Amino acid sequence: MGVRAWVGRYAVSLAAFVVLDVIWLGVVANTWYAVQLGPLRETSPNLGAAVLFYAIFLAGLGYFVIRPAVAERSVRRAAGVGAFFGLVNYATWDLTNLAVIQGFPAIIVPIDLAWGMALSAAVSAVTTWVALRVPTLR
Repeated sequence: MGVRAWVGRYAVSLAAFVVLDVIWLGVVANTWYAVQLGPLRETSPNLGAAVLFYAIFLAGLGYFVIRPAVAERSVRRAAGVGAFFGLVNYATWDLTNLAVIQGFPAIIVPIDLAWGMALSAAVSAVTTWVALRVPTLR
């Protein structure tokens, strides 16, 4: 796979991830997270940390999930492995917080894990689907 395909896939996955995560964090679950996290939540997010998370997470998704799924020409594989990748990554954050942050609400863990799985599966499936239809992204 060439640089052009890597960059193209990364752009597709970034667009899908940002749209879905903004809807989730900004609209669907915003109030719920605010109530659950209370004073643990930042009043304004650290954008540098958020950008770094997106960059690293999407690079991992591209390498470990999307690249092999495109090679196998399987959107189904992308969704399945993407869900597992999301579970592993979101579990790292959630369970570490639960282990070391006093007062971290346990109710957040299963919901956040489900979101991480759904988000990663969707982004992986969409990116793979697009890559299989756009020759320069294969």
